[in-house]
Amino acid sequence: MMIRVLLYLAIIVQFVAMYYAIRLVRLTKYNAIWFLFIIGFVVLAAERLLQLWMSYGNSVSIVAMVWCDIVVSVCISVGIVLLDRLFVYINRLNRHRQLTEKRILTAVLRAEEKTRSTFSKELHDGLGPLLSSAKISLSAIKREELDAERREIFDNTLYVVDEALRSLREISNNLSPHVLSDFGLARGIQNFIERSQTLHNVKISYATNLRGERYDSDIEVIMYRVVCELITNSLKHSGCSEIRLSLTSGGDMLELQYTDNGRGFNPQSMMDCGMGLSNINSRVNSLNGEFDINSSKGRGMRATVKVNVRGAVRMVAAPAAFDASSKRDKRKDKKRR
Repeated sequence: MMIRVLLYLAIIVQFVAMYYAIRLVRLTKYNAIWFLFIIGFVVLAAERLLQLWMSYGNSVSIVAMVWCDIVVSVCISVGIVLLDRLFVYINRLNRHRQLTEKRILTAVLRAEEKTRSTFSKELHDGLGPLLSSAKISLSAIKREELDAERREIFDNTLYVVDEALRSLREISNNLSPHVLSDFGLARGIQNFIERSQTLHNVKISYATNLRGERYDSDIEVIMYRVVCELITNSLKHSGCSEIRLSLTSGGDMLELQYTDNGRGFNPQSMMDCGMGLSNINSRVNSLNGEFDINSSKGRGMRATVKVNVRGAVRMVAAPAAFDASSKRDKRKDKKRR
């Protein structure tokens, strides 16, 4: 009796499996897999029926049972081979999708940087000369010939124009930093750190073994934006008093190590809700790089970015020019103060 119950149960299970195999026929490219499985389940169910028939005392040809086993074995074997091809096809689709997503992301980032560069150029070459002309016109007025009230208005107007020029230069530089495009990644980051330290009472330590190396523009821009985003997040949200970062090149790898001693946070929740971390992750992924971040409340934050720069390095000889330009900018800042 127990054998008959088990045979009935096996028949039911095989028909249920056959039903789901029929449903899968329309869902995948390789329909032959499911047709083979359907045939196999039908033959298995037929074999169970023959065994059930035998349990009632009837005789069944052993040859028929053997043929059933052979058909089931062939169907399952061929189905497994085709199933392997299906998995290969799915993996190929996934790789193609990932490649397409990276290409789209790269195109978006390039378009973003191109737009930033266009805005920066328009501000610098369009609005900048107008403000400079206004300042020259104001400077042509003889201050000594004005009464006290008009002299105060004149001084305030000149101050406002100076501030507008300074703000214009900062906005233009933030949109498309000329130091990055002219002198490379290491100098660009150094320039951003110097400007950040003048606005915030936070110690920022920066070390690098880069000298005159230049990389592909995508690598330089993305790594620069990543550093800017990390520093900005620390200054705005962490309440830190010290930031340390190092940019090192070894072999084909460009590695950024970043830490702060702020209040810390839950990286996963911040990655989901914002703070620019998801943006950083997307940018690094567009370079096929690695972005790892560790943090916990009260223990600050540590981030690592690794990017393969194979074949993307070129040398320049511009540090001296940058130093001279940097010194001139600092002297101008001191005069404005």
